[in-house]
Amino acid sequence: MATVSDTYIENRERVQPDDANNYGTVHGGNVAKWMDEVGAMSAMRHAGETCVTARINRLDFDRPVPRGDICVIESYAYATGRTSVRVRLRAYREAPRTGEREQTTESYFVFVAVDDDMRPTEVPDLTLGSDRCRELRDEALAGEND
Repeated sequence: MATVSDTYIENRERVQPDDANNYGTVHGGNVAKWMDEVGAMSAMRHAGETCVTARINRLDFDRPVPRGDICVIESYAYATGRTSVRVRLRAYREAPRTGEREQTTESYFVFVAVDDDMRPTEVPDLTLGSDRCRELRDEALAGEND
């Protein structure tokens, strides 16, 4: 059985000219795609099965990520249903030379575990292995309802 921290994944994408809009910042669709990919990895790490996106619960873009900066995607599973895994996702703008970081985007995705025939399959319960895991779960649950 996985703990919340076992599902934590952080990935980085350098915002290239092809990723940017005419304002010189990353396309929101690219950020959503990167979040979807990393979120699925967190869900699969917990479920031990292929996981597909079932729902995106809010997708708040608070700040842009300029071309040349790094888009950091942070993801972890925080709750499960019978066949679903709920994942909190946050994106950050990170300056490549200094590592200075600020949050730009937040969302909550629901993934469903599927078998080889693409039928929903049960997932194990997510455990809280530490106080930090409990804190992450509680933050995610509170954020879902904002």
